[in-house]
Amino acid sequence: MSEAATVYRPSDPSGRVGRRIRSLREARGLSLRDLAERSGVSAPMLSQVERGETSPTLAVAEKIAAGLTLSLSQLLRLDEGKHVTVVKPASRHRVKRGGHQWEELTPPLPGQRATVTAHTLRAGARTGAGDDPPLHEPGSRETVVVQSGRLALLVETDRYELSEGDAVTFDADLAHHFENPGRTEAVFIAVVTAGLRTT
Repeated sequence: MSEAATVYRPSDPSGRVGRRIRSLREARGLSLRDLAERSGVSAPMLSQVERGETSPTLAVAEKIAAGLTLSLSQLLRLDEGKHVTVVKPASRHRVKRGGHQWEELTPPLPGQRATVTAHTLRAGARTGAGDDPPLHEPGSRETVVVQSGRLALLVETDRYELSEGDAVTFDADLAHHFENPGRTEAVFIAVVTAGLRTT
C-alpha cells in the first residue's frame, strides 16, 4: 500500500470509522475525488478506509479530518461519549423579538453542525430587518417546514410563498428573512446545517 494503513481485522473499529467518514463526506456533497483533493489522501485509499478494508494511521486520519474541515477528535469522536440528550420544553432557550418567537430544540453538543429551532410568527410580522446581515456561516444551508399558517421567504430580491406542509431549502448565508402574510400566526421548524455547502 502506498499510504500507511493496517490490515482490517473483524474486531477492528475501522468499519465504524469508515462508515463515519463516508457519511460525513456525503453530507458535504463531496465525491471521493473531491475529498482526495482536499485531504491529500488518494481516492483508492479513501475508498478502502470507507469500506473498512483498512484502518487509517493517525497521520492519514488527520489529513481526512482536515479535508472534511473537522478536528481529528471530531472525526473520531475522541472528545465525545454516546450522546442521547432529551431537551424538555421548560429548559429550551427561548427568544422573543417583536412578533417573532423561537426556541432551540437541539442541545449544544461537541462537533454539532446542525441546529433545529421552532418558530412562531405573528400575523403581519417578520423575522429581522431587510438590511440585517446573514446570521449563518458561509456554506450553510437551511430547511424550513411550515407546520401551520402561511409564510413568505425572501432571499435577497426573490420571494417564495409557502403554505402549511410546504418545505423549502436554501443557502442560509444569503440575506434572507420570513414574513407572515396571513391573518393567523405561522408556525414553522428550521434546520440549519453549518458550512456543508462546498459549491
